Amino acid sequence: MPQNPPPLRRVVTGHAPDGQAVVLFDDLTPNRVTRPDTGISAHWVWTTGQAPDNIHVNADASSPRRGLAPAPGGSIFRIVDFPPTPPDAGGGHGDFAAQMGLRDGSGKRRPPRHPQMHATETIDYALIMSGQIDMMLDGETVTLKAGDVVVQQATNHAWINHGPDICRIAFVLIDSQPY
Repeated sequence: MPQNPPPLRRVVTGHAPDGQAVVLFDDLTPNRVTRPDTGISAHWVWTTGQAPDNIHVNADASSPRRGLAPAPGGSIFRIVDFPPTPPDAGGGHGDFAAQMGLRDGSGKRRPPRHPQMHATETIDYALIMSGQIDMMLDGETVTLKAGDVVVQQATNHAWINHGPDICRIAFVLIDSQPY
């Protein structure tokens, strides 16, 4: 049985009325969503709704209910914990897409190789923080381990954890032009 990953401390900086740099939030990530069928947990660290974004906001921008992709023109910084993938992988692709808030047709550019296959219209930067995971693409699979980084350009993919431990990945998703 995999161990629970450590909580995530989040430090967000901003500006005082006089322009001095200050800490706005120093807490554990306040918004976390866990999918009951797979055990995958996502910690929303920060989101933006446009680029360039307003840096004069002192409110918490870690809204957890934006779906998988960011708002048009926006971004999401999220940490995801992937427990070992169950053999049945949580049902069919349509169920997975609906639960993840994916746009219609996501992961259907080609027949999905796995029920968790999906794609977003985003540029994704990913840093494998701990553990090991397989990134399944349309025609190949790449094994990634702690310290590896990935840049995805709106590609079909699924994250499959064949190991005994949770894999923690930091993701930054930035809205992009459609594929």
